[in-house]
Amino acid sequence: MEHEYQPISFKDVLIEMKDISELMVDLSYSAILFDSKEIALEVINLEESMNKLVYQARIQSFLSARRVEEAEAMSGMLQVAEAAERIANSASDIAKLILKDIRFPARLKRVFPEAEEIVTRVIVNQGSELVHQTLGSLKVQSTTGMQVIAIRRGKGWIYDPDKTTGVENGDILIARGPEAGEEILAEMAGSGVGSRVEVPVAGEVDDLDRAVGLIIEMKNLSELSVGLAYTALLFNNKEVAHEVVALDSTLDDMRYDLDLWILESARKIDDVRNLRGLLYMSSFAQAISDSAHSIVDVLLRDIEIPPIFKKIVRESDEIITRMSVLASSPLVGKTLKEMSLATVTGMVVLAIKRGDRWVYRPGKSVRLESGDIITAKGRRDGECRLYELAGHIVDEPEE
Repeated sequence: MEHEYQPISFKDVLIEMKDISELMVDLSYSAILFDSKEIALEVINLEESMNKLVYQARIQSFLSARRVEEAEAMSGMLQVAEAAERIANSASDIAKLILKDIRFPARLKRVFPEAEEIVTRVIVNQGSELVHQTLGSLKVQSTTGMQVIAIRRGKGWIYDPDKTTGVENGDILIARGPEAGEEILAEMAGSGVGSRVEVPVAGEVDDLDRAVGLIIEMKNLSELSVGLAYTALLFNNKEVAHEVVALDSTLDDMRYDLDLWILESARKIDDVRNLRGLLYMSSFAQAISDSAHSIVDVLLRDIEIPPIFKKIVRESDEIITRMSVLASSPLVGKTLKEMSLATVTGMVVLAIKRGDRWVYRPGKSVRLESGDIITAKGRRDGECRLYELAGHIVDEPEE
């Protein structure tokens, strides 16, 4: 399709690209989990929006640079834009699998809830506190930790709803977030959490079990790498950037193991077509990690990061923040599980810096101490809650 240039700020283009690429990843996993061709089609539609934005980004980068120094800075931002485009293209490839009826092992869907951020579906019943309210007025994400990424209303869909989106009786909410938030969201909606089919416990873990488990771990690590990549650029931190590079290398090794286990499994099942989806999913996770590596490459090659980048991250749908834990904070001495930070604030803790040591992807058993510096991602209202829990007076959150 021909694209027509429309005057728009480079900042707004990159914010939109970041938001759409992250939404496409969420929706592609949702399409797999719920066998939904409708959601898959929306991912394809969003890819066309991304193509238009990429065109706009390239034109804007050419128009903005008048000197060599400006061109270098714009080249770095364009590299970030292209990384977002690759993430979107990978999500689109997954959606096309659903449309082509590529199969995924049933046990993959059963273990999706074991991911660090799950995707769930709840029905809004009459009498629910959500009915005739907006997502923003009830602060759904910062209350439950779950971000509503789509709403099914009758035969139609509302994708990427914002704080002004109203909820009606009978709506089906598709949301992602920590597992603990699923029950809270279902309670707000006036419905129970749908029962899940449990994986039969076998005496021995077979190759397919290992492969499926590894897919979930690759999903977790690839999403972490993107969050850390934006964190590295936002705070100009090469230490975090090197962690992204290490994660990319780890995912390479994991994919080798995964391919072997899938091939071993093929000898023991009747229909190998059920395994094709796993191979594509490993490629998906690897592509996301490679894109994160491309983002931090800008920093590692000492390309100037223009001030506009901070605005891009801070004004997108999902922001990244950093704050210290004060001695007066109720978090001191408590584990992440005890405080249920992801559920209470809707913020996912990416890393904790303690002195000169970093703890990336901290587990639920990590105990917070006074002086810890938390790096987290989530919605803006959740940032305020976390800021307050860290012992600060809620006025102007740290940048």
